[in-house]
Amino acid sequence: MRVRDLDMLRRRAVVVENAVQVGTTVHVGTPKTYKQRTVPLPRFLLPYLARQCEGKGRADLLFPGPAGDYLRRPRALSGWWDKAVRVAGLPRLTPHKLRHTAASLAVSAGANVKAVQRMLGHASAAMTLDVYSDLFDDDLEAVAVALDAARREIVANPWPRAATD
Repeated sequence: MRVRDLDMLRRRAVVVENAVQVGTTVHVGTPKTYKQRTVPLPRFLLPYLARQCEGKGRADLLFPGPAGDYLRRPRALSGWWDKAVRVAGLPRLTPHKLRHTAASLAVSAGANVKAVQRMLGHASAAMTLDVYSDLFDDDLEAVAVALDAARREIVANPWPRAATD
């Protein structure tokens, strides 16, 4: 990701390229689906991202490796990713698990499924729902609570008023 891929005012990041390490070589190309996608940025991340942008040009990598080029996948548990996970006090975590968690939390929080689909770059909303909608058992309880609330509204107000002009 490059500095220019961030839109801090709209709180969005645009994914336009993908860097994949094969052996010791990093290959840069388009994202998996050949389409760019937009990822929403929670407000709490903005100060950290702003700090990451300081002193960099728009074309510079947001998270460069020690030599200023792409970060390399570590060969052992002493690499930058695993060190960051340990320092944060998190259990074994991968970037893919972070993506999965973000999508799952968005779906569980009631985010528009088409927006989550767009964020993930999925071809269809059905795929997004198939992968992420079954992860939270409490969602069934939330449906029951919503049905209770709807019933109370109908019983309390069985005859909706007609709109007056």
